[in-house]
Amino acid sequence: MGRVKFIEIDQLKIAYNVVGTGKPVVLLHGWGCEANIFKSVLDTLSSTHQVFALDLPGFGLSENPPTAWDASDYAKLISLFLDKLNISKVNLIGHSYGGRISIVLATEEVEKVNKLILVDSAGIIPRRNTNYYIRICMAKIGRLMRHCGTLGNRIADRIVHQVGSKDYQEAGAMRATLVKSVNQNLRPLLPKIQAPTLLIWGENDTDTPVSDGKIMEEEIPQAELVVLDNAGHYSFLDQFHQFCQIVSKFLE
Repeated sequence: MGRVKFIEIDQLKIAYNVVGTGKPVVLLHGWGCEANIFKSVLDTLSSTHQVFALDLPGFGLSENPPTAWDASDYAKLISLFLDKLNISKVNLIGHSYGGRISIVLATEEVEKVNKLILVDSAGIIPRRNTNYYIRICMAKIGRLMRHCGTLGNRIADRIVHQVGSKDYQEAGAMRATLVKSVNQNLRPLLPKIQAPTLLIWGENDTDTPVSDGKIMEEEIPQAELVVLDNAGHYSFLDQFHQFCQIVSKFLE
């Protein structure tokens, strides 16, 4: 995968890997992950491309963002990263939360994205049911309990454990960024994507279901959806060889 390098962007130290030569490809990981999750993909694609994999701010070896960020803030950082490395046009691969960032970048920096690959991508806000609003109400109660001393904090911790998602429970200092990001509806941006787009989904993905991929296929002008059998939210790991074959052909 190559030795980790560091670059400073807007006073943030960002860790990244780069291997290979050829047209540039940038890999953006999902929430709670880091660049290393793409090691095998990076090594494979580097035989034909120059491949970059970043630790997004708040993950891996990169520094935390100074405030609560959303996908637009991350997209601005990726744009500055490309500028610093004199990359004028890139093939972009985003998994899950990295897909969110990729969608924003592909609409706000149209001229910089050659081809777009969204893998089990986030960005579609699911339909809210009664249980969702109950959890929101409980979360608000939990925040109020934080002002009630030691006992209040214990009750608040218990509420977080019961109603918070795994990502929310483990987010720590990044919790405000997570909340800001998941409430950002990117669906209105989909028709604005001009780059040829490949959508790759695991048929058993329960985090971002295939129905999200079908919406994206319908609303992104030049999009094609490929659903991988016997694969979940990390379809690029579950069906690694098939994934790399599909991606390599698309990038030709």
